[in-house]
Amino acid sequence: MLVLGIVSLVVALVGITLDAQTPLERLRLQIEEAITPARGDVGVFIKHLESGVELGVRADEPFPMASVVKVPILVELFAQERGGRIKLDEMYTLKPHDQHVGSGDISPNFDLPGLAMSLRNLANLMMIVSDNSATDILVSRLGAANVTARMRTLGINGVRVDRTTQELILDYGEQDTEKLKHMLLADLRLLIRRPYENEAERLVRDTRYADDPRDQSTPRDMARLMEMMWKGQLVDEAASKDMLEIMKRCRTGNTRIKGLLPRGTVVAHKTGSVGGTIDDVGLVYLPHGAGHVAVSAFSKRTSAASEDVERVIAEISRYAYDYFLFTAPATSPSAAR
Repeated sequence: MLVLGIVSLVVALVGITLDAQTPLERLRLQIEEAITPARGDVGVFIKHLESGVELGVRADEPFPMASVVKVPILVELFAQERGGRIKLDEMYTLKPHDQHVGSGDISPNFDLPGLAMSLRNLANLMMIVSDNSATDILVSRLGAANVTARMRTLGINGVRVDRTTQELILDYGEQDTEKLKHMLLADLRLLIRRPYENEAERLVRDTRYADDPRDQSTPRDMARLMEMMWKGQLVDEAASKDMLEIMKRCRTGNTRIKGLLPRGTVVAHKTGSVGGTIDDVGLVYLPHGAGHVAVSAFSKRTSAASEDVERVIAEISRYAYDYFLFTAPATSPSAAR
């Protein structure tokens, strides 16, 4: 009877402990468990914008942005346009030296010279298909230092922009960046070395990349940038809305934040990938007046396959979606942006 009484007491105490966990704490446990298969460092910040309920895991630790860097570049573009320094309909004629390594449509699909487009369309390519050539044209036009300064003006101290994407990729691969960065793409491809020869070498380069303070962000600060965009506080309300509409058209990373969400869920987001860094940051639009969730997921030094890290981000996003869909107070339709 004594043993039975002790067992009953233990069961009762375990029940009290479980009951004491809040739903938000259980969400944290779900996210922490979901992170494990990435086999590396993952930082997350999630916030339901209407209620202010938030959750972070390594949220204030800096992570490489990879192509997520294109979000603050977009902000600076609209800020300079509103300030009269540029015009979004200003035309730029692309030159052969504007074709850069990495993702996008410009380098593989166009022969230069013979292509001109507006700064707005360069921004569209930068955000929708993550075009590196378009990005680097805009960085050169706007100034990387100005992008970082804009973040500081906004009170966002954990985001910095330092290089073109071409420089970042060359630096990651331990290339002679100063020699190669201005070369024609056809010549560059003949000289550029493979980023890594094997998995062990990749992890060494990933570690060096992760330790480089350039072009990094904290998950919290990038989510805050998305929140300010949703609130209409980036440049002005019209510019903020315009930026969100561009980000809703993103065609990369469909297996990350969007990967496990119900079909048709609206997501304004931007992805980034370099080696073992797999990122996605965005705004999830919940149905039935449940509001909006900012999701910021960064990783570094991951040794899992990229699809496994993408699955981690997808699970984190789905856990957040389910939690806030069923716990957030309903908002009026007019509150949707």
